[in-house]
Amino acid sequence: MQLKERTINRLKNSYGNWAVLTGATSGIGKEMALRFGEAGFNIVITGRREHLLNELSSQLFDKYKVEVVPIPGDLSMQGEVHKLIQEIAHLNIGIAVLNAGFGTSGKFINADLNKELNMLDLNCKALMMLTHHFANKMKAQPQRGAIVLLSSMVAFQGVPNAAHYAATKAYVQSLGEALAIELKEEGVDILCVAPGPVESGFSERANMKMNLSLKPEDVGASIIRAIGKRTTLLPGLLTKFLVYNLRMTPRWAKVRIMGNVMKGFTKHQLQ
Repeated sequence: MQLKERTINRLKNSYGNWAVLTGATSGIGKEMALRFGEAGFNIVITGRREHLLNELSSQLFDKYKVEVVPIPGDLSMQGEVHKLIQEIAHLNIGIAVLNAGFGTSGKFINADLNKELNMLDLNCKALMMLTHHFANKMKAQPQRGAIVLLSSMVAFQGVPNAAHYAATKAYVQSLGEALAIELKEEGVDILCVAPGPVESGFSERANMKMNLSLKPEDVGASIIRAIGKRTTLLPGLLTKFLVYNLRMTPRWAKVRIMGNVMKGFTKHQLQ
């Protein structure tokens, strides 16, 4: 879905012409990179899979003639976060989309501890480090800045059968909601995006079989349009239905309801 000219003009007038996207080789990250490229933004893209990163870089340049800086790396490693920061220090980044992350599912007691620690490092530690960096950098720039944090519909209560993954996204959501107030007067806008199931490599890596999944193209443009306008975006009818309809439900009941939803996504693990 294309962005309207007035949206493109609003974003460029507010934030300039450079955006950075982490986790850009698939899913929502790739779709947003394509939409930013189509809108004429220069883009820094990051991801673990260098060949996919280079393919996307060539596609963006060939099709939209924008400047693209591909930086491969695994942001779950602190050194790779510092490397990314150093390599783009000279660029006037106006929009940072911190999309890199992954999920796990199943009973927490059976989890691979190293995988859970890796997820914590990527979903929370790397995101926090980059948010801190870009917030300070954007504060010092003449134009406003915007940071997009990828939360999830599971961020609003505990979720049995995805306990630790939901906890990492609760961290993201809570951080973003607070920073949206703290940073507004500093000239930095924060958007938390809390999607439900999206067709990407996420479900395979998380070992989930999800129903009613959105496609990345259903989500990417709506996220970009919401930058600078909202604090939290709930893409998709399933997400809106679950989050809005559970708002008045006691927290203990929300945990059970979301646990049943996740149980459906992970029932194949019991077969």
